[in-house]
Amino acid sequence: MDTRLLNTFTTLARTGSFTAAAAELHLAQSTVTVHIRALERELGTRLFDRVPTGALLTETGRHLLAEAENVLDAVARLRAGCDSGGAVRGRVVVGTPESLCATRLPGVIAALRTHHPEVDVHLHAAGTAECVDGLRSGRLDLALLLEHEAGFPEVTAEPVTREPLALLCAAGHPLASRTEAVSWEDLATESFFLLEQGCSYSDELERRLLAVPGGRPRLTRFGSVDAARNCVAAGLGLTVLPLTTVEEHLRSGRLARIRGPHLADVPLHLARHRRRWVGPAAEAFTREVRRQMSG
Repeated sequence: MDTRLLNTFTTLARTGSFTAAAAELHLAQSTVTVHIRALERELGTRLFDRVPTGALLTETGRHLLAEAENVLDAVARLRAGCDSGGAVRGRVVVGTPESLCATRLPGVIAALRTHHPEVDVHLHAAGTAECVDGLRSGRLDLALLLEHEAGFPEVTAEPVTREPLALLCAAGHPLASRTEAVSWEDLATESFFLLEQGCSYSDELERRLLAVPGGRPRLTRFGSVDAARNCVAAGLGLTVLPLTTVEEHLRSGRLARIRGPHLADVPLHLARHRRRWVGPAAEAFTREVRRQMSG
């Protein structure tokens, strides 16, 4: 069986679109159609239902998808074994919270460039739900998850470090100079600039604020650490962010930490698909993450 047909099949199953599959595979859309028809003829069954929105796996297609992925994984392992005496090379696609792109990961990528210059890392900034979906669908090889619990079906995750959180305001904000600890009741009257839905620590803070009887916090959600941080530095409200993302702003005096309720550190997990094979490039990235972040 031509593994190119299986690769087209799994890509179309993941994207649900002939157009998107063709773009990802760098093929003409008509070629994707030819590959799928050839595979259906060879297997003697229909794999997709063609619908106006794209392509949906049939029941048989869903059953065969895992087997096709296993075959492609075996082929990748075979090819990697042939290259075992050479340099580690290849591409690894990593899903990660946006906050880590400018803090934890530059050092990891710099070390990889030194030790494995032929490894190409592609970072995809995304929240936990999108990262988990990317691992399941095969869009991502690995993901970093900022979650207290990382037990997701089909995903295995190992803790690699913990991220301390900081409750923050502008240096000139009244809470910056307050000597006694701020309560949840005090915070529930403030304006907050938090990261978008799906950010575990922002979601937890929102739940705590909204649980205060009579509390009326004003909550604005952003997809960018920079946006939330700059709004707070301008004196517009408060935020909670990983300490690593604001250390420079604290040193420069643009931001100040608030003495408030205890915020538990958030574990950072390195996650992968439970069954899918991880190639040498992804293994090299994994080793560097462990080395850079452990302890």
